[in-house]
Amino acid sequence: MVDKPMINENEMDGYEKIDQFNPERITSISKHYTEILRTVGEDPTREGLLKTPERAAKAIQFLTHGYDLDPAEILRSALFHDDYKQMVIVKEIEIYSMCEHHLLPFFGKAHIAYIPNGKIVGLSKIPRIVDAFARRLQVQERLTTQIRDCIQETLEPLGVAVVIEARHLCMLMRGIQKQNSSATTSAFTGEFENEKTRAEFIRLISANLA
Repeated sequence: MVDKPMINENEMDGYEKIDQFNPERITSISKHYTEILRTVGEDPTREGLLKTPERAAKAIQFLTHGYDLDPAEILRSALFHDDYKQMVIVKEIEIYSMCEHHLLPFFGKAHIAYIPNGKIVGLSKIPRIVDAFARRLQVQERLTTQIRDCIQETLEPLGVAVVIEARHLCMLMRGIQKQNSSATTSAFTGEFENEKTRAEFIRLISANLA
């Protein structure tokens, strides 16, 4: 976790928002953003930009705070022994990450399933490990396999399935600039390498069961 957190708290309508930042990191990163603003032709001392380097430093620290998290430990914190051996699916998990090639966001949804083998995990922990990996500089392909491998190695289930659908601003805002493009990646282990099991997973994540 962060070494010396500085905590800002804002209460609005009963909702308390708590952000934690490392002051030394913020100071260091802010200096670099100031120089970037100057290099692109802006005046960092003008009114609208006076606090921009600090705001940007806090934003980038938040967007990469996954480096301070241990996804496997998140799963281990809520493991339970159980004989359930059917498919467990958590779908439509929102993902927000940063492309490591252009430092631009990509965002979308993850659909994750596992088949227990004596151990189950609290359902809220699966979105949490998604965030732990997503809040880093990433490529979608590696994000997909990291989530799969973490669940497989920690829970030791009969199989894991991960599908991620995302839109990348490096494609939408720059480069090829195709506004309706998206990318889908998948990764499977164990029972999900069986065509019938994988097809059932795809059917269930595609169905509107609510």
